[in-house]
Amino acid sequence: MKTKLPVPIRPLLLTLLMFSAFINNAQTLEAPIPAPNQNPPVGSSAWDKACASATFNDYWVEFTWNPPLVNGDNEFILELSDATGDFSSAVELAREDAENVNFNFFFQFSIPTDTRGQGYKMRVRSTSPAIIGDESAAYAMYYRDFDDAILISPNGDGNIPPGGTIEVCDGSSITLAPHNVPNAGTYQYNWYKSSSPIPGEKGASITVNTAGIYQVEIDYGDCSSAGGGTLSQPIEVTVGVSLGIAINPPAKTSLCTGETASLEANITGQGLTYTWFKDGAAITPPTVDDDTYVVDASVPGFEGDYQVEIEGPGACLERSAAVTITNAGNFTVTRDNPANVVVLPGQSGVLSVTTDASSPTFQWYRDGAPVAGETSSSITVDETETGDYFARVSLSGGSCSSTSIDSQVTTVVIPDSLELIIDYTSAYTACSSTNVTLGVTTINALDSGGARTDVTSALLTAMTYQWQKDGANVAGATSNNISLADISENGNYTIDGSISTYNSGSNSLSVQLLVNETLTLNSTSLVSCGPSEIITISTTTDLSGESYDWFRDGVNLNLSTVSIDVSDPGTYQLVLDRNGCPLNSNEIVIAPLDPNRISLDPSDNVVFPEGTSRTVTASGAESYRWLDDNNVEMSASSSMTFTNEGDYMLIATIGNCTVSRPITVEYLDTFKVPNVITINGDGINDQWIIPNSYSNDPEVNVIIYNEKGEEVYNVFNYQNNWPQSSTAFPNQNMVFFYKIRNAAEVLKQGTITIIR
Repeated sequence: MKTKLPVPIRPLLLTLLMFSAFINNAQTLEAPIPAPNQNPPVGSSAWDKACASATFNDYWVEFTWNPPLVNGDNEFILELSDATGDFSSAVELAREDAENVNFNFFFQFSIPTDTRGQGYKMRVRSTSPAIIGDESAAYAMYYRDFDDAILISPNGDGNIPPGGTIEVCDGSSITLAPHNVPNAGTYQYNWYKSSSPIPGEKGASITVNTAGIYQVEIDYGDCSSAGGGTLSQPIEVTVGVSLGIAINPPAKTSLCTGETASLEANITGQGLTYTWFKDGAAITPPTVDDDTYVVDASVPGFEGDYQVEIEGPGACLERSAAVTITNAGNFTVTRDNPANVVVLPGQSGVLSVTTDASSPTFQWYRDGAPVAGETSSSITVDETETGDYFARVSLSGGSCSSTSIDSQVTTVVIPDSLELIIDYTSAYTACSSTNVTLGVTTINALDSGGARTDVTSALLTAMTYQWQKDGANVAGATSNNISLADISENGNYTIDGSISTYNSGSNSLSVQLLVNETLTLNSTSLVSCGPSEIITISTTTDLSGESYDWFRDGVNLNLSTVSIDVSDPGTYQLVLDRNGCPLNSNEIVIAPLDPNRISLDPSDNVVFPEGTSRTVTASGAESYRWLDDNNVEMSASSSMTFTNEGDYMLIATIGNCTVSRPITVEYLDTFKVPNVITINGDGINDQWIIPNSYSNDPEVNVIIYNEKGEEVYNVFNYQNNWPQSSTAFPNQNMVFFYKIRNAAEVLKQGTITIIR
């Protein structure tokens, strides 16, 4: 016989069961599952694959999630993986922000138009809190955007052979491809030979060399249509004997502008169909007896590889080897000398060009006019022949003689004077770098009007140099650069350069190197206890006769002592003047004493069962003293084992500072966490009193929920003071749920019944 529960107990047990499920299950988002169409009238069966098209793309999934409630600004987002089930680039299908109190609802969605595959998965994620839900099972999903019969032809050129038959030569092959499928390369295909699938052939084309009847269809997986769908028309491939098609060698393969070359097949007069190709692409339609093709060099882009293909009665489909036609006027001219050439008095310079043209002719020009007699690849100029020069290179003979290319221009100058510019040629920051290199970076030739021509490449290594520091020559410094690495070399640098009758000076550069020295500060303590405890900051560097400043937090203290006594917290630094550059010391950071540096494990409220003991370990100080309530020292180590209740004191020392920490030791209460309180104002059991192993502890978190799972109270360091006198309870008897936890785990959980 079954025992019948009293009626008032049933709601309480139901609530407890719900709370137990709430406590034992964290908030989860379950995997979405396919659902019938939810638009009235609601469908009767769920989908097992998504086969969408332009005329149908409407799907539903059912989604369930578990409490606690999400936040009010939460959105649930339905996401789709790629075809392999990978969510690294998930696609959003739908978004819902009105179901934050509904633990079960439906998403309506359409699949993207590029969806094609057998292994798509779905999941739901929430935004507040941010949680990623479970993944669904894998489903076939395809958007059938092309759903007509495919048409295939050789190379996809649209020319379907008469009768659908192609004869290829033995040992040769032919490529078949669709010609009526937009973006054909984005699909997967199934190719068939004589109605049997060809393993491994999934691409948009197939190359075959054996006889058979070939067809293709788009691979829509489980969504492929029955009864044909996209299946193409058949192409029958037969194998015949090669006739040996070739192109007779033309009279000329390198053409000048306006010339032509006649290409002729070696097999003619047999009623065959000819197709001419350039660089692999057909340039004529298949035409009977079209055995000749004329290449016209007046047509831009005529250069390329030409072939001819034949087919017809007694001839298998066969393409010739290529004949390459080139552009004779397509050549290059390269200037061999610098863009600016300086000719000094009594000297000369050579200008030259090179070309890859066949049988070229040359003509040099100066300031736009031909230079008489200068018809070779180079020209020699002297100080009387300044100007802008270029060489015109032409092809000799025939119509190619009209083709010419001019070289880049060379400016030939004789300077009125030279200008030298020096700069830092290595990374340099004044009073920060410990070494630097200076060098000549530019040499300009100046004419009488002051116009500049850069002639650095022509003269940089040809000139002689002398470096000066502060106006005096630097012994041995006669290169176009100088390296400095000692503070004794600080100063202002210039350089003199000379060549032929020219002598030039440069701009001036200042060099201030930092001494390669470390300035170290030491401190008697790094912790400030207050004005009564003085901290001395000093350095081992001899400061006698030196210029220096002391700083705190970047502010000059205007002190001239070799050490300083401080008590204020802050960042201290010494700055020493070294040859006009500041030399900064390390920083000494004096921190105020923070009593929280001293930590106790466990806390300063120690609870343990009577008759046992508890060890407390301190950290964060340099030394320790444990005292009882009579100030008698019990231990000088970092740990103390307590066996008796009472009030104790820890004295911790950090540098010159001490920190006092009172410690209360109590025996563990033996009573349990109450599950019923009566708030009738009689002063007895009006508040929820829990054992002191849980209360008055800043590391213990007490959380109370109502019967809906909503949080109504959340506090650390619980003071045994809930409910407050102002708390309202609308019902006679109400059930609440509690959790008592620390950072690592739930210590206690259960129910509280409030009786009014």
